[in-house]
Amino acid sequence: MSAMSISLKSRLSAAGIHLTISLAVAAAAAWLVFGLWYPYPYREISGGRELFFIVIAVDVIMGPLLTLTVFNRNKPVSELRRDVSVIGLLQIAALAYGLWTVSVARPVHLVFEMDRFRVVHAIEVPEAELDQAPPELQRLPWTGPTLLALRAFENNKERMDMTLVALGGAPLGARPRLWQDYEKGKLEIIAVAKPLSDLKIRFPAQAGLIDAASRSALGASKSGTALGYLPLAGRDQYWTAVLDLNTTEVIAFVPLDSF
Repeated sequence: MSAMSISLKSRLSAAGIHLTISLAVAAAAAWLVFGLWYPYPYREISGGRELFFIVIAVDVIMGPLLTLTVFNRNKPVSELRRDVSVIGLLQIAALAYGLWTVSVARPVHLVFEMDRFRVVHAIEVPEAELDQAPPELQRLPWTGPTLLALRAFENNKERMDMTLVALGGAPLGARPRLWQDYEKGKLEIIAVAKPLSDLKIRFPAQAGLIDAASRSALGASKSGTALGYLPLAGRDQYWTAVLDLNTTEVIAFVPLDSF
């Protein structure tokens, strides 16, 4: 076997080992992102899947390719160790930056907002206003979105101020000063929720999808439960939230724009 073949074989072997390690790290990162930060359906609604795959594709491809390029057993051990260490540090830095980018865009709350639900993302919440939220809501969650509702405006001035803020592109659901416990919005939610049967009338071709989503969430034991729906606004997508009208629990999500 020629020296060139031996060199290529050793490079491919080193790159293969590096790829295996990179894939293991990517699997752990996927559990973090999709298991905690972007549980279903937020990986779809909030674009978490696309963000994550861009990060991982760059990281998984970059490291092994660099190893394939620089690995050479003829190099002094100290030089080879230095090269591999630099590649590892570059890869770790790229992964850390990518995960940070995904984390600041993560969904933190699903907020009932007047006549709809809105997915609120960490980057949308003004950090300086967090101390205006109820004490238990002044830290943004890291384990998936929590359910909240907006309180009533305190006076006409606040209504006008918040309306102007919303018209400027900042959703009301992202204003900590308006947050309240989800249970406190129960009566308003029931008042504006529409019967699920209306949704099937609006989207007859998707009636099977709607029924399947609600059946899957409820199970056979609660098949007679009164169900309703409200539109759901995400980052750049619109879905529908299916509700148990007795408890106002959000039991399912359907990829339909019901606005």
